[in-house]
Amino acid sequence: MSERDHVGFSQRIQLEWLERTANLLLAGNSREEIRTVLRTILQDKLSVGSHPERGNREKAITILLRIWVSVPENLSPLRDAGLRLIDELPLNQHLPLHWGMSAASYPFFGGVAESTGRLLRLQGRVSAAQIQRRMRELYGERETVARAARRVLRCFIDWGVLQESVEKGVYTATASFGTPEQRTTAWLVEAIMTASSQQVASLKGIVQSPMLFPFACNTYDVTATCRHSRLEFFRQGVNEEMVSIAR
Repeated sequence: MSERDHVGFSQRIQLEWLERTANLLLAGNSREEIRTVLRTILQDKLSVGSHPERGNREKAITILLRIWVSVPENLSPLRDAGLRLIDELPLNQHLPLHWGMSAASYPFFGGVAESTGRLLRLQGRVSAAQIQRRMRELYGERETVARAARRVLRCFIDWGVLQESVEKGVYTATASFGTPEQRTTAWLVEAIMTASSQQVASLKGIVQSPMLFPFACNTYDVTATCRHSRLEFFRQGVNEEMVSIAR
């Protein structure tokens, strides 16, 4: 199974856990020190009263560490830039950073986000059954895929980007979280390109990606901060602006 066929994001992760993980790393803690703290934080929230090696608590910790701590080498520059923004920006501007790192670290998360955003644009609502069907098409007819898709959708609700409708299993978008800070928007472009395995892409296409459905991004914010990011720009044809990630 290739990396992109791996589900991985199989637990309901809270934003406050991601925030704590990132801040522990910023404070200079090692991977094992962070793991120990997370075990304490989650001991009364997951796998309560037991300590299974592959229980939900340890799986959640693995997800948290992969998103911010034990990232693949190719994600280190993105992660480091994200940490700097978390350190510099107020807490209410951190959601796009956790969103982008989750999508870049776990393509499955990004796939659920993209499918959700696409359906919201088409019909203004999305059902769990639709998302599960789409993710099964991409990742195979496995119950683990359906279960993981449900949990990612629950994350979206917990994180405040989706809300339940009167119809069971059907969700609508909450109000947009607005336009992220300029540097964050540029950072999100790199994160979404990474999540979708694109080295070169249309800037407008990435900024308007359904994967970014909770946020109102614009191309100006990306080009205005190009000197402070790893993005490079060039034109294709007369009007289409393209973006690539400098290596």
